[in-house]
This record gives sequence, C-alpha cells and structure tokens, in this order.
Amino acid sequence: MKHQRVEADPLFAGFYSTSDAARLLGLSGTVKLRGWLNGWPGSASGPIVERDFKSTSTVSFLDLMEMRFIEFFRGQGVTMQTLRKAAERARNDWGSDHPFALSKAKYLTDRRKIFAQVAEETGDKVTWDMASGQHEIWLTIENIIAKGVEFDPETELASRWFPRPSEFPTIAIDPKLAFGRPVVTGPGVPTAALFRQWKAEAGNSKKVAAWFNVSAADVDNAVEFELQTAA
Repeated sequence: MKHQRVEADPLFAGFYSTSDAARLLGLSGTVKLRGWLNGWPGSASGPIVERDFKSTSTVSFLDLMEMRFIEFFRGQGVTMQTLRKAAERARNDWGSDHPFALSKAKYLTDRRKIFAQVAEETGDKVTWDMASGQHEIWLTIENIIAKGVEFDPETELASRWFPRPSEFPTIAIDPKLAFGRPVVTGPGVPTAALFRQWKAEAGNSKKVAAWFNVSAADVDNAVEFELQTAA
C-alpha cells in the first residue's frame, strides 16, 4: 500500500484550526476535538488521531476525516477506549497513519474485524454487537461514513469531501485547493471569498458572479453554505 505523507508536499495537506474543524463537522465546541488530537490533561490516555502537523495546533485534511469517523462512532455509543485501541491496531496492521480515513471498499471487512476484536477485549458490548452481528449493519454504518467522500485510487485515503452533498452538491473540501477551504467545484473559488464579496456588494449575487466568473447560483449556494455553517 502506498502512503500519503504530509512531508511529500505539505501545501496539499489542508490547514485547519480546531475551530475550523468543529465548524465543518457541525460541532458546537472544540474540547473533544482537542482531546482526540492531543489527549486529555491529567490522563495517561493519549490521542486517537496520529496528527500530521505534530509540532503545531494545525489540523490536516486527513486528521479532519478521521475526526469525522470518530464523531460518528461516538454517536453510536462506541467508547473512547475502543476507538483508541482500534486506531492503534489498524495503524500497526495496515501501515497507515490514518486508518479511519481509508476507503470502506478495501478496508470494510478488516476494519469490522479490528473493532470486534478490540470490543471483545475491552468488554464494549455496544461495539461488539455492531461489529459481530449482521454484515448489513456494519455495511450501512460504513456507507453513512463514506457518504460525500472521494478516495484516492492509489493510497485508498480520502482525497475530497462534500460536507453536505444533499444540500450543496457543488461545494467540496479538497486539500489541494485553497489550502482545504470549502470551494465551489469547477471554478474552485472559496465559498468564504464569494460570501465576503456578496456582503460587500450588498447581496448582489450577479455582480459577485461576474467578478469571479461563476454563476449567480454558485454565489447563492456559497452564501447559504457559509451562513449555515457559521460558527
């Protein structure tokens, strides 16, 4: 398996603060994200995510994708202990720094097996029931997590994410564009830039569209996206 390393070209890794990450994941605060990234003060338990930019507070795109995975499983009742152990085991077994950002197509069975093994060891009945039960249940979970995510065919890692594919099918997050900020696909214009200009033009979408060479619909979608995801 080939690995996607930040060191190869850090400019294409995506750059986010924990506040940015919370906003994009639809979370109200950053406390738990900081715990997943750095561990918890006064606790011997370390972080769950093997961060790309370890010497800074910056979050990479793949870090963000792993936190999205963790947030979903936490919502299903999976314990922090299970998630931490599963991440450690998957990193070792698969040789990937970001096992929770890997394609379900290739790692569906292996990921399910790892979670079942860890759940049995930790006595996590909720996760054991999910991972050891009917295959369809786990497949449904993986499908939900993978929704809106595109994967690199070589590395099998997430490469682009449409955070709200049903509402905003043309707005994506691609670490190779605008340092990973949300953009309108096609022209690749950041939604934040369109939103700022829209405010400067007193809400005149046509003027903004002409300025950035995009459609008025692109401007309206970018504005609505920024308003809905505002911190």
